[in-house]
Amino acid sequence: MCIKEMGSTTMGMTVTRPVRRVVRAGIAVLGLSALTPVNSAHAQGLPLIRDTEIENVLKDYARPIFKAANVSAQNISMRIIRADSFNAFVADGHNVFVNTGTLTQSKTPNEVIGVIAHETGHITGGHLAALRARIARDQTKALLVGILGIGAMVAGATSKTDNGRELGGLGQGVMFGGNSVITRGILSERRSQEAAADQAGLGFLAATQQSGRGMLEVFERFRQQEYISEQQMDPFMRSHPVATDRLGNLREKVEKSPYVGKLDDPALQLRHDMMRAKIAGFLESPRAIANTYPANDRSLPARYARAIAANCSGHCDSAIGQVDALIAEQPQNPYFHELRGDMLYAGGKPRDAVVSLRKALQLMPTYSPMMEVNLAQAMLGTNDPTLLDDALARLRKASVNEEDNSTAFHLMATAYNKKNMEPLAMLATARAHFIEGNFKQALIFAKRAQVGLKQGTPEWIRAEDIITYKPPQQG
Repeated sequence: MCIKEMGSTTMGMTVTRPVRRVVRAGIAVLGLSALTPVNSAHAQGLPLIRDTEIENVLKDYARPIFKAANVSAQNISMRIIRADSFNAFVADGHNVFVNTGTLTQSKTPNEVIGVIAHETGHITGGHLAALRARIARDQTKALLVGILGIGAMVAGATSKTDNGRELGGLGQGVMFGGNSVITRGILSERRSQEAAADQAGLGFLAATQQSGRGMLEVFERFRQQEYISEQQMDPFMRSHPVATDRLGNLREKVEKSPYVGKLDDPALQLRHDMMRAKIAGFLESPRAIANTYPANDRSLPARYARAIAANCSGHCDSAIGQVDALIAEQPQNPYFHELRGDMLYAGGKPRDAVVSLRKALQLMPTYSPMMEVNLAQAMLGTNDPTLLDDALARLRKASVNEEDNSTAFHLMATAYNKKNMEPLAMLATARAHFIEGNFKQALIFAKRAQVGLKQGTPEWIRAEDIITYKPPQQG
């Protein structure tokens, strides 16, 4: 489905709730803000975007890197966060998060591939687990420092002498000084991990016969964004190596690579440009689109961005006409048919949308659960009882192939309600809330579902699993 941000249902869009977990700036943010394992995208509270076309581009970027790093079997997912900043990070060994800002600001595939290579270096290096272990050790150390400091301050407070006041001051110094040492130790480990991820990433690029110039250009961009003079900074209080040092180490190895001058394949570059156009069309203002993709730009990406930006908001006929022109040029492009279907559905024509969305799914070289869900949604929107079983079957198939797709379960609940199968509708709703991290609502609906389900059946057991689940404690 065209850019889906988990949570809402505007044309081609679905978005998560506001961010609950802060993601700090800087490439490969592997810091304190990303220490909770990813049980589901929703549970992290991140504003995630889902889109088949974009995810497939990122999968194709990542696949050779993952293979070279011997992590292909880990089923690592590429996750897209709606955020304008240039950023990427890993939160466990199974997810690489990339900001939309990273994708739109990267002019070539090689830049994004360099980012993925760097993040893969964090995964193969076990950096997140190492950082968690370090923080666990240092939390104990911080507790001891705190006890020592508090004890010294209490001793000082009970004395009326100058020596007592000095002792109290010493206690404060132990607390704040000790925590500073602990913080410096953690940041030092972070810098070591970042440098190691750089070197590992370059190794993966070389193994796949790709240039490291994109990675170099990314860090050059960071250097240009450092407004504070490096001479005035304490390099040991930084979570990443000083940019000039990092660039120097990278540049030397990149320039020595036999693949330094290798360019991206033109077909891959076009896919990259189409991806950037798609993100812009959905997320940027009409004025920004007019500036970036003016009407006299007749390139395919520019026309794609302008067609998306029309967005059926009072210009549906014009937008559909622009998409039809794209389809006439590339009739086998599934994403153009998908866009057309999304526009028709948003324009109140679900039956026409079904035709386009069915065509899009048929043209896909590999199965797309998101497109399947999109088609099922349009089918349900027709209120045609003859399409109900087909829609439900598609939703079941999509949910099996992609178990964390909460939209599939919400729509499944709608379908079951239409069939007057209330217990199954309640269970589907419970599963949707569970995926989204709303464990309280999941529990409520799972209990309601169990009332009407036969004990011991697979459905009853699924409800029981939700009821007995103990959410992890938030740190």
